[in-house]
Amino acid sequence: MRYAQIAAGVGTGIVAYLAWRGADVLPIFFFAGIIAALFYFGNARYGSKTSFAVMGGDGGRQPSVVFDDIGGQEVAKNELREALEFVRDLDGIRRLGIRPIKGILLAGPPGTGKTLLAKAAARFTDAAFVAASGSEFVEMYVGVGAQRVRQLFKQARTLAAGQGKAAAVIFIDEIEVLGGKRGQNAGHLEYDQTLNELLVQMDGLSTDDAVRVLLIAATNRADMLDPALLRPGRFDRQVQVDLPDKAGRLQILTLHTRNKPLAADVDLAVVAADTFGFSGAHLESLVNEAAIAARRDGADEVAARHLKGAIDKVILGERLDRLPGADEKRRIAVHEAGHAIAGEVRRPGSVASINVAARGKALGYVRTTQEEDLYLYTVDQLKDRIAVALAGAVAEDVILGSRSTGAGSDFQQASGLARQIVHGGMSDLGIISADDLPQSTLHMAVAAILQGIEAETHALLAARRAALDRTVAVLLDRETIGGDEFRALLAASTI
Repeated sequence: MRYAQIAAGVGTGIVAYLAWRGADVLPIFFFAGIIAALFYFGNARYGSKTSFAVMGGDGGRQPSVVFDDIGGQEVAKNELREALEFVRDLDGIRRLGIRPIKGILLAGPPGTGKTLLAKAAARFTDAAFVAASGSEFVEMYVGVGAQRVRQLFKQARTLAAGQGKAAAVIFIDEIEVLGGKRGQNAGHLEYDQTLNELLVQMDGLSTDDAVRVLLIAATNRADMLDPALLRPGRFDRQVQVDLPDKAGRLQILTLHTRNKPLAADVDLAVVAADTFGFSGAHLESLVNEAAIAARRDGADEVAARHLKGAIDKVILGERLDRLPGADEKRRIAVHEAGHAIAGEVRRPGSVASINVAARGKALGYVRTTQEEDLYLYTVDQLKDRIAVALAGAVAEDVILGSRSTGAGSDFQQASGLARQIVHGGMSDLGIISADDLPQSTLHMAVAAILQGIEAETHALLAARRAALDRTVAVLLDRETIGGDEFRALLAASTI
C-alpha cells in the first residue's frame, strides 16, 4: 500500500509537470482510468481473499461446546452422533464397506441450536471447524461465489493439517441462499455456478483424503434447497431440529441457570410450562433478562417474579411509558378481563396473569399457560380458542355497549381458527377440498362458526357480570393480576 501511494504521488507530479509545460494530458487520464478499472474489477473477481470464520478458542482451536451443553434436542443429538460415528470410526466403516457420509443438513426454526450442534459435532469428531454463511458466497461478479467455495474447502483442509487433525468440519449457515433451486434466478447465473461448485466439491470428498471433510449445513427453509443437494451421496442425513417440548425447555433452563443464583421460590418446571413455543435462544434471553431485572432491583438472587416479568418481556417487549386516558384504560381493562374469564371458564387453570400495562404494541394482554404441549387440536379445543379471542370485544359490548378497534387482531386470529375447522373437515360442510371450495361458501361457513361461538361467549360473560366488574376494578387499581389471585376472585364472585 505504501509503494502504491508513492507511485500515485510521483505519477500525479509528472502529469502536473507535463500539463504545466503545455502537453496534452487527456490521453494519460484516459489510459489511467482504463488501468484503474481493470485493476478494480480484476481484484474483485480474482483477488478476493475472504477468510472464513474459525470458531472456538484462541488460534482456531476446537470449539468448546459439547453435546452435553445443548439441551432440549435429544433426538437431534442422537441422530447426529450416529452420523458422526462414521467420521470417527474410519476402520469400522471400511471393514463393513459403508460409504462415508459427506454432508449433514440441520433443518429447523431459528434459535433452536443448529450452530451449537455443528460446533459440538466438530468437538465430538476431534476436527478442525470452519464456519461460513450462505450470503458470503453470492456476489455481483460472476465466478466469485464458486471461487469462495473452493477457498472454503481449501481453508478447512489447511487448518486441519496445521492443527495435526485428520478431519475438518465445515459449517454453512443459511445454506438456502447458496443452495437454492437452480433456474430461479434466470437473469443472474452466479447463484447456479456457486451451487454447481459446491456439488463438485462434495462429490470430490473421500475417506482416502489426507484430511476427511464433513459438511454440515443449517437452514430454516429446507423446501427451498435444490434437489441435487439433498440426494444420497451429498447431504445423506437430514436432522430435524425442532422447538423443544416442555421437558426440553426445562433442560435448557437448567443449563442456562447453572451460573445464576436462584431464589427459593423459583420452580423451573413452572417456567418451562409457561414458555410453550419458546426456542433455546428465547429461553437463554429469558434467563438473561430475569438476571438483569434482579440486578435492577438490587437483589442478590433471581426470584420467580423476575422470571415471570422476563417471560412477558421476551414475548411482548419492554414495558412502555404510554399512558392512556381514564376511559381508554377502562376499556382496555374490560377487554382483557373478558379474555381472562372466557379463558379460565373454558380452559380451567390456563390464565397465568392479566395486565393492562402497555408492552410493545400491546396495550394490555393475558398470558396463558397449559399443562401439556399440544400439537394437535380437536374441534372443541379450536372453539375454545375462538371463544377466548372473541371474548375481549364481547366484554366491551356487555359492559360498555360498544366495541373498539383493539379487537382487530383478535378477529383475525378467530377467523384463522375457524378456517382450520372448515379445512380440517370439522364443520357442517364435512370433508372438503380447500382448493376447490368457493370463497362464498368458505365465508358463510366461517361466519356461521364465529356467530355461534360469539353468542355462547356473550351468554358466558353476561352470566358472570359480577366477576367481570370485579376484575376490571382490580386491574384499574393495580394494573396486573396473577393467575392464582384471579381464580380466587372468580370463585368468590360466583358464590
